Amino acid sequence: MKLYFDSEGDGPLVAVVPPEPSDAVRATPAVRRLAKELDVALKDVPGTGPDGRIVEGDVRAAAAGAGVAERVPVRGVRRAIVEQVTRAHREVPAVTFVEECDFGGLDLRRIVPIAIHAAAASLRLYPELNARLVGDEIVFFERIDVGIAVQTDDGLLVPVVRACESLSVDAIEAEARRLADGAREGTLSADELRDSTFTVTSAGKLGGLLVTPLVNHPEVAILGLHRVAERPVARDGEVVIRPVGNVSVSFDHRVVDGVRAAAFCLDVIERLQSAATAGP
Repeated sequence: MKLYFDSEGDGPLVAVVPPEPSDAVRATPAVRRLAKELDVALKDVPGTGPDGRIVEGDVRAAAAGAGVAERVPVRGVRRAIVEQVTRAHREVPAVTFVEECDFGGLDLRRIVPIAIHAAAASLRLYPELNARLVGDEIVFFERIDVGIAVQTDDGLLVPVVRACESLSVDAIEAEARRLADGAREGTLSADELRDSTFTVTSAGKLGGLLVTPLVNHPEVAILGLHRVAERPVARDGEVVIRPVGNVSVSFDHRVVDGVRAAAFCLDVIERLQSAATAGP
């Protein structure tokens, strides 16, 4: 701090301390206290209040922006994801049911097409999971068009495998691979990314022990496949090591009752385990 000396008339020299830069800004004492608590220099804060006065929001915004390396506008695919996830979280009262599945004997490289095939068969028995709530009506679909969650450089996309009720596992696998490649390359049409009636999601080894996928609005249910790993399980009174993973179904409780969702999930698991037992 520098001391400046001044005098009036013939009087003695007096040490004068210049005012702090923050003293010159327009802000209330409460805002000044907040700035001090948040370590914000008021002289660097643009005021948005009347006559350029600095208000509380200005200080908090400055504090939040401290240390920010970059700001990226939300647009394109990310904007669509933001809108879809926000809508799903706001509008769908979702519940998740989870059960274990023994994947022994199943080719885990084909887990998604096999699960889609199993889900399509189970949806015939539990059609309320292949439906949509429209106003005060529940619309049931004859078609089973399954969305598959695909991670791309631009974010998560959900291309659609059409008419899964009539496709073999091999046909589903080929179409799912084509759609996933197209999603990552950005070559899919808009029609290939909409109007699914049900969704299956799997993050493979990154899937974790359990996650709770959001229902892909306006659908009413989504099947989740979670990480498969060798675990100790009880079989015929003995502890054995088996490749076990969780299978979940998240569902819109306005349309689907818990008992029916649980029965659907267990039916899918039974089909997966039967496919594993049957082998290639």
